[in-house]
Amino acid sequence: MGWLEFVMAMAVFLASHRIPAALGVKQTLVTALGPKGYTLLFSVFSTLLLFWVIWAAGRAPTVTLWDQTIAARWAVNIAMPFSILLVVFGTAAPNPFAFEGRSTGYDPERPGIVGITRQPLLWALLLWSGAHIWANGDLAHVILFGIFAGFSGLGMRIVETRRRRDMGEDVWAQMTRRTGLVPFSALISGRWAPSQKPPLMRLGIAILAWIAVWYLHAPVIGVSPAP
Repeated sequence: MGWLEFVMAMAVFLASHRIPAALGVKQTLVTALGPKGYTLLFSVFSTLLLFWVIWAAGRAPTVTLWDQTIAARWAVNIAMPFSILLVVFGTAAPNPFAFEGRSTGYDPERPGIVGITRQPLLWALLLWSGAHIWANGDLAHVILFGIFAGFSGLGMRIVETRRRRDMGEDVWAQMTRRTGLVPFSALISGRWAPSQKPPLMRLGIAILAWIAVWYLHAPVIGVSPAP
């Protein structure tokens, strides 16, 4: 039953990200609730499904592939603050290249979070899942986080290709000249340098989110995040 619940939870989670758009349900809900209302509803629903998948993985029979190490636990604690920062600073930020961004307000000369990476949410997902694969060496969690890692990597390729095609080569080249897909690649190459202080409200939200994740991880997930 443990494996059956895990497979069912994962199937429902993946289907929830594909079926609504394919059947036209997404557009119906957007029309009824508005873009912001739909985004809020979908975010809450996806978060609940994600918790179900994680809980189901924890209840699946344990098949150990490798033992957990202190280094792996430290890797999670180092990766998570960066992952949370990318989520908070990337969500609803001016970013015409990512599905979590908004198309208005983007300045190619002062790209903000896009100067760090054009796909902050997908990189956050990749950091989260990659670190947790290392720290959880049992089969169910390797499958779980491996799927999310593959989803984020494939998602970057799909979103980047789609946006580039829609914009056209000339517009794409102009809009992305101070950005990079790989985090900090534009900074390292000298194509971009921070010109603004980070929004204090978003920074405060990120700090509070990290504190919440730290203290709620054990009671909600059942495992302490401490190294």
